[in-house]
Amino acid sequence: MSRAALLVLADGRFPAGGHAHSGGAEAAVHAGAISGAASLEDFCRGRLHTTGRVSAALAASAALGVDPAALDAAADARTPSPALRAAARKLGRQLLRAARATWPCPELEALARRFPKGAHQPVVLGAAARAAGLGPEDAAHCALYESIGGPATATVRLLGLDPFDATAVLARLAPEADRVAETAVRAAHRVAAEGVDALPAASAPLLELFAEAHAVRAGRLFAS
Repeated sequence: MSRAALLVLADGRFPAGGHAHSGGAEAAVHAGAISGAASLEDFCRGRLHTTGRVSAALAASAALGVDPAALDAAADARTPSPALRAAARKLGRQLLRAARATWPCPELEALARRFPKGAHQPVVLGAAARAAGLGPEDAAHCALYESIGGPATATVRLLGLDPFDATAVLARLAPEADRVAETAVRAAHRVAAEGVDALPAASAPLLELFAEAHAVRAGRLFAS
């Protein structure tokens, strides 16, 4: 296991396309659900325990070597919004391009052939972590950090929020993220015996509705 590789994969400068996506924050700002640091924290906490937990478990499972096709189908089933499914596959395609260039290996090449239009981003994230020599815990933490780091960064641009305040939100949520990562990894270890139904299916209906509204809104700053 390489902690340096974990830093590379989790770095916001890794060319995986995440900078163009707000994790639902732009739609939430537009709807008045995020207006400052306190509401950003509430929004990120909600993501952490719903879509974040699902993504973390998918990523951890992929890092353990679970069949990516089964995981991709599980991700589809847990993502009702067509707009979010499209965004997840676009991000997965970009992440896979970056991962193949960074940690070339047969598994990533096989994943690219199997999903030419892109697999769900958490599935690719777990496969990339595996290629980098990382474990399921690392993949889960990466997925969870992305689930809250994206909205926090986007809100700085959208609202002119003080970057120190946005970063403090992430720091306050760190202990919760650790606990969610533990539950996600436990679920991932159950997949071998129980199948993908062992993965969490926590829902966030408002995020799904926000995503559909955002997809047709003119003048968007972020793609999702």
